Amino acid sequence: MTSSKTNESTNSGLQDNNAEANEDENGELCSGFKDVDAFVKYGLGAVLSATKASAGLPQAGDEYDFYRSFPGFQEYCESQGDELLHCMSRIMQHHGCRSHMRDRNKLTGLEERFDLVVDSNDIILERVGILLDEADGVNRSQQPVMPAGFQPPKIVVSSWNRKGSGSHSHSGTLRLLHAKNVARPQLKFKEKVDNSNTPFIPKIFIKPNAVKPLPSYFANKQIRKERPEDLDVPAALADLIHQQRTQEHADDMFAHPYQYELDHLSVTESLLSKPEPQIYKPITETKLSFIDTLEDLVLLNEKLCKLSEFAVDLEAHTYRSFLGITCLMQISTREEDFIIDVLELRSEMYILNEAFTDPSIVKVFHGADLDIEWLQRDFGLYVVNLFDTHQASRALNLARNSLDHLLKHFCDVNSDKRYQLADWRIRPLPEEMVHYARTDTHYLLYIYDCMRAQLLDFNHGKPGLLQSVWSKSKAISLKKYSKPIFTHESYLELQKKQKRSFNTQQLTAFRLLFAWRDKLARQEDESTGFVLPTHMMCKISEELPKEPQGVIACCNPVPPLVRQHINELHLLVQQAREMPLLKAEIAAQKKKGLTPIKKPEIKLFGPHDTSRASESDLIHFSTDELPVKEGKLFFAADDDAVDSQTASSLMAPPKITLFQEEKMNDEELISTAQTKAKRIIESFENPFRMYLPSADVRVNENAKFDPSSKIFEISKRWKLQTIEQQQKDFEAKKKAKQEAKEQAKKVSVERNKAKQSYQESLKNVATVRHQLSQTTKGNGKKRELSASEVGEMTPKPSKKLLKSEENPQNTEAPPQVDFKPFDYSQSDLNVFAGNTSKANTQFDPNRQARDFTKKVPKGQKNNIRDGNRSMSYLPAKSNRGFRHNWPKR
Repeated sequence: MTSSKTNESTNSGLQDNNAEANEDENGELCSGFKDVDAFVKYGLGAVLSATKASAGLPQAGDEYDFYRSFPGFQEYCESQGDELLHCMSRIMQHHGCRSHMRDRNKLTGLEERFDLVVDSNDIILERVGILLDEADGVNRSQQPVMPAGFQPPKIVVSSWNRKGSGSHSHSGTLRLLHAKNVARPQLKFKEKVDNSNTPFIPKIFIKPNAVKPLPSYFANKQIRKERPEDLDVPAALADLIHQQRTQEHADDMFAHPYQYELDHLSVTESLLSKPEPQIYKPITETKLSFIDTLEDLVLLNEKLCKLSEFAVDLEAHTYRSFLGITCLMQISTREEDFIIDVLELRSEMYILNEAFTDPSIVKVFHGADLDIEWLQRDFGLYVVNLFDTHQASRALNLARNSLDHLLKHFCDVNSDKRYQLADWRIRPLPEEMVHYARTDTHYLLYIYDCMRAQLLDFNHGKPGLLQSVWSKSKAISLKKYSKPIFTHESYLELQKKQKRSFNTQQLTAFRLLFAWRDKLARQEDESTGFVLPTHMMCKISEELPKEPQGVIACCNPVPPLVRQHINELHLLVQQAREMPLLKAEIAAQKKKGLTPIKKPEIKLFGPHDTSRASESDLIHFSTDELPVKEGKLFFAADDDAVDSQTASSLMAPPKITLFQEEKMNDEELISTAQTKAKRIIESFENPFRMYLPSADVRVNENAKFDPSSKIFEISKRWKLQTIEQQQKDFEAKKKAKQEAKEQAKKVSVERNKAKQSYQESLKNVATVRHQLSQTTKGNGKKRELSASEVGEMTPKPSKKLLKSEENPQNTEAPPQVDFKPFDYSQSDLNVFAGNTSKANTQFDPNRQARDFTKKVPKGQKNNIRDGNRSMSYLPAKSNRGFRHNWPKR
């Protein structure tokens, strides 16, 4: 508001001198304001106070919803909102902008209002800038000052948007009709658009004019509504799941429903005979019907079923939809024209299948390749008995095959193709676009008659050429629509079309951006060109910007979705920058080195015979990049072999010459010393050389997989031999393990037998300890053993006796030795008393020192004796930390 008032004041001050004089006399700019600064200061204060007041309102969310629940607050908000919208509409009307601010549509009302405000602000601010420039003395509309006699050059406009001088209408550039703020028609569709990454399944569920009945899958397609578990699944994916459940054949799902009818379609003789062209009615005298209701569509279908031919054309929009939307259908008969609003009748268009699939009715199209796919994708419509005037034009070898040229050639009508790229979602349609759509089909039936006659005349009255056009048209009607399916290699096809060489980082960025663009386009139902155009994607992939601002700088203008997801794009570019650079080095090596020429498979042709080679196989050298052999510091036999082979292929001598000089053998020119040196070098040859493939022998890769080749037989035989050898080794190891287990089992059994026999021999033997205990119990004193008792006692068997038992071969009894017991009475037992005559002078730190100063009581004995001491450590206090007087050595 302040800007508008400022504009009015400056404009009035610049244009009306009388008003200036009055203002100077009164001393006030307007009522209540002395000058412009006072007015601007007051306006800024009002804006700030309004901003502060709006900040005190309930915030959007739970708080606003709570206050909204009170009827008084709701009524007050609605009344104030209406007043604000009315005020904004008046301001927009004052500046000549669109001001339809009271749109009550819940789906599109808010977006349209916001876009209107943005457009109005742009217009107002632009006018403010122009007025400020004029106030500063800069006039944008002023013509440049040129010297007298100078004539500016004429500007030749070659745009298709300017009418030619030969047209009957007035000259001038007409703007292309497009809509920035058109409501998205996808929101009104009864069936949600399926952008999932699954194959397309035909929408047909009723097959009129059928010779072969429709498969049961399509006939029972309404069963999908009875499957509540698949409501959240896309339609195509739900069909695939249902097909797996019912185990139906997949060919029925993806086959053309009218394949059998089209294969058995025969062209009648009346269509192959020369017709009499029926002149068209003037377009001004022909009735035009706009069909946007179901009743009108049913009446149209009944009219078309009574005809023998009619012309069809479609208008589509692809920029703001992922798969594209068919927006308009034009049908023309010889008496009437029809325009169908297919956006309103999208789910009811299948009714026209009755007329479109009737083999007795000819459907005339021009360039029906895309139209056939659009009819299947959006409406489930199929065409039987099609005639394509584009194929007829190609058969007649006309100068151009476009519909514009056919209208000029046959009807002398200048077609206006400026609206071919217009936004056909606009409703209501302007008169210019209606006239353009009507022209595409109004003259098409007359062109159809003329081209049939010319095709017969061109072929001397024989129907061969006309029959070929009918067959090509039938092939077009057999086309099936297929959805764009994203795979991990989809980006390669687009990258090859760009004809740019990328390194690993750039190719990774291109792949990640391609996947992100496809995913977002499917989610938002936008075209990939709207999300991120291909040239911008290539620019980002080449530059690999480090900051988000660099990503935005690569896009001019910046797409809206790129600005919203700029952080996500920046993370993808960073991920690509982390990849190692490999392809750049490989490309540099390939650029420096030479690519060896492939040897011809036929021996009759030499390496210089290029008659049987393609241009891509030849090497092109410039004057700057001549073949140069790289120098090497160390000798490498393999590299020399490759280089010599490459050089020989590049510089090959003639095979047969008339005056060829005899060359001396190199071995004959070598001296004795060089021969010895060569032998010494050969003795130090790589020990693994025998395992490397020979440089002279080259095996064709295809021969390894050809069962008829010798190489395949040898490799297969080698594989079989290795498998047999492995089986033999495995069986031998298994047999050895079994034998070892049996041998160990035998040894353990023999050991157990020997142990058992030894234990049985010791059962009746009394030990010395047992006999001693019995004697002490009986007499209380030890008694000496007599010779008889000694003889009766059996000694403990020795190890030698055990070994002899284990070896039953030695059956000879050992010689008996007379045993004489030892007489202990004559032995000196004082040796065991422990009294040492001399104390040990060697120092032992583990031995406790004896305290000789401590007296022992008379009633107790001194138990501390050297001979009775135990070898275990005695408990004592720790002497750690005290200073010991260790003896000197």
